[in-house]
Amino acid sequence: MTISLAIDTSTSRTIVGIIDEQRVIFEKFHEGATDHGRALSQLVAEALKVSAPPQQVVVGMGPGPFTGLRVGISFAHTFALARTIPVIGICSLDAIAIDQNEYTVATDARRKEIYWARYRNGVRVEGPAVSKPADVDGFIADHYPDMKKLVSLAQTQNVTEPMYLRRPDAVPTAER
Repeated sequence: MTISLAIDTSTSRTIVGIIDEQRVIFEKFHEGATDHGRALSQLVAEALKVSAPPQQVVVGMGPGPFTGLRVGISFAHTFALARTIPVIGICSLDAIAIDQNEYTVATDARRKEIYWARYRNGVRVEGPAVSKPADVDGFIADHYPDMKKLVSLAQTQNVTEPMYLRRPDAVPTAER
């Protein structure tokens, strides 16, 4: 029996869950793309009140905006390091639960773009990528990573680097 702290900050939502095998003990989110830092610590504190200590941390690694991802990933690693438990990274798009055989999911990438990936029988067959919405056919939007699915994917994947699909906005002074 493994109790997992699940975290995703790849979208405008800060999502936290406590999952015991396939049983959701706690799952809650906070809406606000610029509020991940404050919301994450509050949601985790709330989650830890209803559960035994987690034995692993499962974190969404994006794709997503740089700051939001950094908040969630840094928190996950710091939390795990302080407790000497493992961190497992998951592609956040893979954790979006859609009940179809073939589908494309998308999340807001800002700048009039979307992060997207295409799936067949629950397996990613294309992406993740960033594109203009007009360049991606038939995508499903306005869905968010599911913490139960995020934890179940920890059995088969471990993404170790954040999925930043764009070059950074910041450039060294010498390059301006």
